[in-house]
Amino acid sequence: MTSPQWFLLIGGLLLVRGLSATLLRRLPVTPAIIYLAVGMLVGPSALNLFHFNPLKESALLETLTEVVVLISLFSAGVKMPGSFNFTRWRAPILLATVSMAVSVALVAAFAVMVLGLPLGAGVLLGAILAPTDPVLATDVQIRHPGDRDQLRFTLTCEAGMNDGSAFPFVMLGLGLLGLHELGDSGVQWMVLEVLWATAGAVAIGVAAGVALARVGWMLRRSPQNHALMDDFLGLGLIGVVYGLCVMVDAWGFLAVFFAAVALRQTELKLARENKAPEGTEPLALVSDGSLVFKEHLERLSEMVLVILIGGTLFRDSWTWAAVGLSLFVFLIARPLSVMVGLVGTGTAWKIRGLSAWFGVRGVGSLYYLMYAIQHGLPEALALQLIQLTLIVVTLSILLHGTSVKPLLGLFWKRARPAPDDPPSP
Repeated sequence: MTSPQWFLLIGGLLLVRGLSATLLRRLPVTPAIIYLAVGMLVGPSALNLFHFNPLKESALLETLTEVVVLISLFSAGVKMPGSFNFTRWRAPILLATVSMAVSVALVAAFAVMVLGLPLGAGVLLGAILAPTDPVLATDVQIRHPGDRDQLRFTLTCEAGMNDGSAFPFVMLGLGLLGLHELGDSGVQWMVLEVLWATAGAVAIGVAAGVALARVGWMLRRSPQNHALMDDFLGLGLIGVVYGLCVMVDAWGFLAVFFAAVALRQTELKLARENKAPEGTEPLALVSDGSLVFKEHLERLSEMVLVILIGGTLFRDSWTWAAVGLSLFVFLIARPLSVMVGLVGTGTAWKIRGLSAWFGVRGVGSLYYLMYAIQHGLPEALALQLIQLTLIVVTLSILLHGTSVKPLLGLFWKRARPAPDDPPSP
């Protein structure tokens, strides 16, 4: 496709998306399915007007998916409601750690025993497919900062953290393939990739988020009444935090999410401690002001990336191995890992069940795959992992995208008390 044709396609889709927002909300499917259908239509599966080659364009796709995930993680973080409460955060923390490890192990075992991949490739594939996606899973995530739905909170918080907690397993897989140094008996990997990179990321993110919140609050309350550009501040926080983490070998995805959470929580705390006088407007918050712009970028990025995914697929991409792996991930690895991770938490069984199903795979998986390719993954293995990952992501878009609205509608309908029921205490 030529540049004018791309402008026409993307511009037309943006116009249709903007004009049909209400209609799309009423459809039983997510917008990602429509984007995927367009990509497959113009791609090699149908009209063959273009073909996006992930192997040749791995550097471009790595950067693009990296930026998209960062923006999405920030958006998820600033929508976290209320003050930090470990009791409420316990379930998503376990999902992002224990369930993550179980999922990687299960997919690695399937890859080795069924697909015939070497152990290192199996672990790498497990790490690529384990994290849930903060970009394509918007329909099951917190919609606004005041949304206190426990299911949405759990899935949003998990997606915000497991895009960072998957990184140690990616490095473990690369190490087992001889592409990364693990140290004697994996000691270097455990100390640097697991302990330091995780703790350092959380510390950097929290410190930066708190600092920006306090500086912004101080400037807005100063006698000079400083005006702030919240969009720039949000993007600047993402850039500074991520850059610092890359420089000190900490997990930047994790840091950006916690920076956004700390920014939001600190601003809410300051607002509670310094209530505006009666009859006056409350002071604006950086977290509120930067959110709308990030969500628009997120929607645009989702459209472009899903079209590209559709444009990577050929008819013969749909192998039994790829489809079998997808079903294993959705029906066995994800549900089993969720059930193991949430043992003893007291989480409602409805929330456990829906969390077990809505493990959406997407842009985060593509990023980790491109990251591995850029770190020297052999071409034959890279092509195999590309084909497997793309089918898993595509089927996730289709299966989760068609089930999310009916299942969530049923969940909320049953959760809502009947008119004659007494109000809950």
